[in-house]
Amino acid sequence: MLILRTLQLEAMHGWAIAQRIQQISRDVLQVQQGSLYPALHRLEGRGLISAEWRPSENNRKAKYYSLTAAGKKQLASELDDWRRLSDAITLVLRKA
Repeated sequence: MLILRTLQLEAMHGWAIAQRIQQISRDVLQVQQGSLYPALHRLEGRGLISAEWRPSENNRKAKYYSLTAAGKKQLASELDDWRRLSDAITLVLRKA
C-alpha cells in the first residue's frame, strides 16, 4: 500500500520511493532494498505498476515505476481496508 500510495502522484525509481516513504514518515519507516525491489517486482507482476528505463536526476539509467489503472483501483481498496482496520483499533483502544 505504501509503495502504491507513493507512486500515486508521479513515477519514481526504487531509491526515490524508499527515500520518499522515509521522508514522509519522518524517518519512522525505512524500506530496505532487500524488501523494496522484490515488492516492486511482485507489484509489476500483478499489473499494479509498470516500469520503464530512463535517465535519473544524475543522468544514470534507472527503472522508473508508475501506477497502472489496476494499481489505482487496488490502492483505493487497500486504503478503505486500512481505514476500517484503523478505526476498529481506535475503538478498542478507547474502550479498553
